[in-house]
Amino acid sequence: MADLESLYRERFSEAERVRKDQIWKVLCRGYFQQFVRPDQDTVLDIACGLGEFTRHIRARQKLAIDLNPEAAALLPPEARFHAGSAEHMTTVDDASVDVCFSSNFLEHLPTKEVVQNVLAEIRRVLRPGGLYVALQPNIRFCGDVYWDFWDHHTALSDRSCRELFVQSGMSVIRLIPRFLPYSTKSALPTHPALVAAYLRVPMAWPLLGKQFLIVGQKPATPDA
Repeated sequence: MADLESLYRERFSEAERVRKDQIWKVLCRGYFQQFVRPDQDTVLDIACGLGEFTRHIRARQKLAIDLNPEAAALLPPEARFHAGSAEHMTTVDDASVDVCFSSNFLEHLPTKEVVQNVLAEIRRVLRPGGLYVALQPNIRFCGDVYWDFWDHHTALSDRSCRELFVQSGMSVIRLIPRFLPYSTKSALPTHPALVAAYLRVPMAWPLLGKQFLIVGQKPATPDA
């Protein structure tokens, strides 16, 4: 746990944390909010990290889980934090979540078996018809820098992730192979106004996007 805390302190300076938070405010308001009904949904932020998504998404109830206990202090007061692994979300009830979300998470899992276990847990906690929204680096488009992060273990593409979601019993209702640039550490402009403009011009996504977006949906009927 101490290694995890020190790794993220080293990876993101305070200035970078502030910049990431500003970017995520735009991403939530300008794109991700479409998947969350502000007055109805319970949202679970998986591997919540610095808490940007939880801070800026509007939802009736906010849950967050992370291995790093320091993450709790970064969340808004209305969020309920669970310290632990996404592979064993024992503190989250069956069929209690409308939308699960993760960003740059699955590639950190040590094996494909663990990735499958996490997807099974996500399916368990989702209500029938619930969504899993995942943002992931796409190994097909950023293979030259994919392994520049020490804690990247599993290579995933939009294609392999589609297979994973289907195998896990979810329908893929949206898949964008090239959505966002690979990292906020890139040389590309990251001013909030430019990020907002980028979201409004999907024609730019295939040129600059190196992360894919995938949205899976749990069947609406229990026997599906």
